[in-house]
Amino acid sequence: MTINTKLFAALVALSLALSACKKDTSLESDAIAEDIASFKEVAMIDLGGVTAAEISAYDSSTKKLFVVSNDGGAKVEVVDLSAYPTVSKLRTLTYPNNAGINSVAVSNGLLAIALNGVNAQASGDVVVLKTSTLEEVKKISVGAMPDMVTFSPDGNYLISANEGEPSDDYTIDPIGSISIIQVKDNYTVKTLDFSGFAGSKATLVAAGLRIYGPNASFAQDIEPEYIAVATDSKKAFVTLQENNAVAEVDLVAGAITKIFPLGVRDISLAENAWDVSDDEKSGKKIQLETWPIKAFYLPDAISYFSAGGSNYLALANEGDTRAWKGYDEEVRVKNLNLDAVKFPNAAMLKLDANLGRLTVSKAFGDTDGDGDYDELYAPGGRSMSIINASTGQLVANIGKDLEQRVIDAGKYDDTRSDNKGVEVESVTVAQVNGKTLAFIGMERVDMVALYDVSTPSSPKYVQLFATGDAPEGLMFVKPKDSPNGRSLLIVSSEEDGTVRFYQPDKV
Repeated sequence: MTINTKLFAALVALSLALSACKKDTSLESDAIAEDIASFKEVAMIDLGGVTAAEISAYDSSTKKLFVVSNDGGAKVEVVDLSAYPTVSKLRTLTYPNNAGINSVAVSNGLLAIALNGVNAQASGDVVVLKTSTLEEVKKISVGAMPDMVTFSPDGNYLISANEGEPSDDYTIDPIGSISIIQVKDNYTVKTLDFSGFAGSKATLVAAGLRIYGPNASFAQDIEPEYIAVATDSKKAFVTLQENNAVAEVDLVAGAITKIFPLGVRDISLAENAWDVSDDEKSGKKIQLETWPIKAFYLPDAISYFSAGGSNYLALANEGDTRAWKGYDEEVRVKNLNLDAVKFPNAAMLKLDANLGRLTVSKAFGDTDGDGDYDELYAPGGRSMSIINASTGQLVANIGKDLEQRVIDAGKYDDTRSDNKGVEVESVTVAQVNGKTLAFIGMERVDMVALYDVSTPSSPKYVQLFATGDAPEGLMFVKPKDSPNGRSLLIVSSEEDGTVRFYQPDKV
């Protein structure tokens, strides 16, 4: 058969053009005309007291919102958004045999729930339900304390970050692990730990990894916290909060491939200035200043995004430490013996009006092992940082500007200056009106900040707005999935049990 080459070329060109049009149409469906600096509260529901609203997940097919609650037991509150902006509670799912609930996720008509075991140190469960009927599909045993569960974008994988926190007396310290569940293979599970990295401990610690739990092996010391999955569903990235690192996971191969230690933030540099004292007696005003301290980032939430042909991770640098009855790393500077050579002005630094009341880690800083402290390490970056997803290199850090915006708004809580500042708890990155926005939740000032990170190395401030008490979970819903066809940010607040819904104005 003879092929007309000109006709064939024309058909190929037409096919490519039609394919491009489809892609453009898809992009346009999310890039509706909205004012990115005008997010405001549109609706709210009160689900109870403290811990009644922590993490949420939305199912666009049923218009149901599922909210984690530990108020009076391990529960999932099911909220109806079909009449949005009127929202109402439909029912409560209870799990009385599990010692706490940590996370929920939704994909393709499935709801995944992460539950502790019979106690926090026992193996946990991931329970899968149908969002339509709420009937159970599968229950999968995973590692201890599954702190977050999420689906891959293609829905093929369900990933659980099993934190493995120790018991309060630190006599039981489970292995921290990551479970990969293959949804379409009858929920086959593979649970991975970090024992294979023990031989690289010295190199990783030198780069900023924290391994320090009492009598803990490398695998026991690692505590996976929060997960972000690449758009192509091939890799997952998991924060190791207490360890000050991010792990890379190959979902296809079923292997943990990298650990990115995050290093420290140098608070002696002007661009990293902090307010470090909550001392009211001195009459000292709130002021961001430089100090001879370094800060471990210790990220909680993580969000994956792409810009300019590269992939990035946004990290909410909350700063959780190990503060248990059996082992507590936290100490105030005034209670430390400071090296006289490294800190010739130690007496001045230890005043309450200066560094005296600042919380630091006593597990780090005695570099020569002589019993006094040569360096001071504070927990938490008080920032949202952006790192390159391929290399782990720091690209940008939104910290000083973030806290200054809160100060200027009159919302800064000076009682937290000695410990975590605004406490950046959560972050999610999403597209709004063609811009890539980072939504940053701050637990101690009850606010969300928006920054344009379309150019990740040069974030630009957009907006700051109030939330409920202690925003814990942020969830963004695209216009095509939202109940009214517009961008929607859902904020679950831990301390007052409210879920609030924010949307921007139309342009």
